[in-house]
Amino acid sequence: MFNSIHEECGVFGIYSNKKTDVAASAYYALFALQHRGQESCGIAVNDDGVITCHKENGLVGDVFTPDKLAALGEGQIAVGHVRYGTSENKGIVNAQPMVINHVKGSMAIAHNGSLTNAAELRESLELNGSIFHSNSDTEVISYIITKERIGAPSIEAALFSAMYRLKGAYSLVIMSPTKLIAARDPMGFRPLCIGKKDDQIIFASETCALSTLGAEYVRDVQPGEIVIVDKNGMRSLDGHCGECKKSLCVFEYVYFARPDSRVEGASVHLARKKAGAFLAKRHPVDADVVIGVPDSGLDAAMGYAEESGVPYGLGFIKNKYIGRSFIQPTQAMRENDVRIKLNIVSSTVKDKRVVMIDDSIVRGTTCARIVKQLREAGAKEVHVRISAPPFLYPCYFGTDISSQDNLIANNHSVKEICDIIGADSLGFLDLDDVRHLTDAAPDTFCCACFDGKYPTEPPKKALDNKYNHKIND
Repeated sequence: MFNSIHEECGVFGIYSNKKTDVAASAYYALFALQHRGQESCGIAVNDDGVITCHKENGLVGDVFTPDKLAALGEGQIAVGHVRYGTSENKGIVNAQPMVINHVKGSMAIAHNGSLTNAAELRESLELNGSIFHSNSDTEVISYIITKERIGAPSIEAALFSAMYRLKGAYSLVIMSPTKLIAARDPMGFRPLCIGKKDDQIIFASETCALSTLGAEYVRDVQPGEIVIVDKNGMRSLDGHCGECKKSLCVFEYVYFARPDSRVEGASVHLARKKAGAFLAKRHPVDADVVIGVPDSGLDAAMGYAEESGVPYGLGFIKNKYIGRSFIQPTQAMRENDVRIKLNIVSSTVKDKRVVMIDDSIVRGTTCARIVKQLREAGAKEVHVRISAPPFLYPCYFGTDISSQDNLIANNHSVKEICDIIGADSLGFLDLDDVRHLTDAAPDTFCCACFDGKYPTEPPKKALDNKYNHKIND
């Protein structure tokens, strides 16, 4: 049962002209991308065509102990992945990168996003004899590419053909025995950037991973583009899959990306401050202090404070030494979860009229508990402002919102939600404002979870792991 929004993965790839410790580079980059996935992680290293991979459930620092990292050895290419798995598809079998060995060679693949036709593709593959080991659509992608590779002259040609069959969101980093390849779906739902350091070419979900390695940002992989790196340098294939219309998930700016990243050239930090400024204009209130819920609410709180003139204050201390544990086995544990993660700075809020900025309200339970904590810490009033519009529709492109059933805004008015969470007032970011968080054209963002206008056809059926169901279910 989800309490908040969660992204599914972060991907990374590095190509070097000479053998070096590419595993260490992947390790540090995955630390920078840890916020995008905390269920599992993995690194695959290519040493002159031989691929060695290690992946486990857990955080990067726990999975890659010094001996396990050293065991990966040196190489010319590496691919890395951090993953957040939904309650239906957790487990080491779904961890990435996925390494595939076939008649034309080997391949390691890391994927961020979600296919909308994964169920249909998998059924077709199974009826033709394919055997699956996971219930991840990444494995579906790997099968489609492999089937195309049998008759294709190169891995990039196989991917070029495969992309006509893949629907939905996918940012891919693929390693063959001699090449590193990055690809982005024709709508560009999920980010993917290119960096350079000395003779090394780097792909990553966010620019913060480039900064960690001291690499220079070159550009973003464009929607529908395939970028190939090998001993001859970097080149790209584009112009296929029809006309590519950008539909970047706007929640990358609101929540997913790290504030020091730039997504499609725009600062995430400044986009969130702008969201806070919009909130201050549309939902002003007489107050004594503005506070933000860590982490993504902090930047929006700064923007609200600057625009409104209400002082910004440190309202919360976040425990950074625990993983993402929002899916708890019992209600009692879920109720204690917020107190474990967040502690109130009582001197900031005691006897104050507080404006609390958060990035979203999903079920409302987490927000209600935070409001209760603020009142217990002595806040006279608590006015909640949300730096995103209300969530009303499922997301099919890589966000863990698969159903409308538990979306509080789908069943209650703003006033009712305000009463449920125990706030004195409540304001959401306006739908028009969320499209103007950056200088990009408003129609280049996907806002389907807010307005129900899906930029591509939603899935006809979900990719279900039928082997998890008992015979008599």
